[in-house]
Amino acid sequence: MLQAFLVDDEPLARDELKYLLLRTKEVEVIGEASSMDEAMAQIPSLGPDLVFLDIKLAEDSGLQLAEQLRKLDPAPAVIFATAYDEYALEAFELHAVDYILKPFDETRLQNTLDKIAALRAIGGRETFPAPETKAAKEHTGKLPVMAEERIILVDISSIVFIGSTEGKTLIKTTGEEYKISDPLVTLEKKLPPGSFARVHRGFLVNIHAIAEIEPWFNSTYNLLMRDGSKVPVSRTYVKDLKQLLGF
Repeated sequence: MLQAFLVDDEPLARDELKYLLLRTKEVEVIGEASSMDEAMAQIPSLGPDLVFLDIKLAEDSGLQLAEQLRKLDPAPAVIFATAYDEYALEAFELHAVDYILKPFDETRLQNTLDKIAALRAIGGRETFPAPETKAAKEHTGKLPVMAEERIILVDISSIVFIGSTEGKTLIKTTGEEYKISDPLVTLEKKLPPGSFARVHRGFLVNIHAIAEIEPWFNSTYNLLMRDGSKVPVSRTYVKDLKQLLGF
């Protein structure tokens, strides 16, 4: 059974979430806190698997607490549980597992627990987050992604580009498109070095999928990819791209 810790400065919100978690019979709530200091005084010694965390905590920031939790060993999985939807991108950049909105929905909460179970299965260990395995370090050629409540193993060689769009991350392959919640920076760390390049704040490209480089305005470029799609290159990344491709 998973062990969870709740951080929210609203007692009623904590009570509601605790009730819903206990109803799943998959989670034991082992502690609660209303502030960052109170949470950090308990979490390291309790060692919960999951921390459900509000964004705004009276005088504190849930985002700052999430940053502190990342430094723990082992670090708990963080699920933001909040009334504010505008912080989702920042939350996922901190490697949050999920982002659920108040008022809490029992089905949505169960989806979160199912996602966590699936991610734990990928790691092959009871602990979460799963450590980087030898196979991952050597790059198996597969990128596991959670899409539509399924784990899909995407062939890395088939990826044309990965981009941020409408608060989601789009993985464009030669035959499919997947919209997922994982931020671009997280996926970038999972890709084999030397095969993918950052060409824009919101785009990573498979350099083997570039068919043509098109000069554009103000010393920028567009990349014409092998599937016919077009990816912009911002001025910030032009020099790196030229060095990489030798043009």
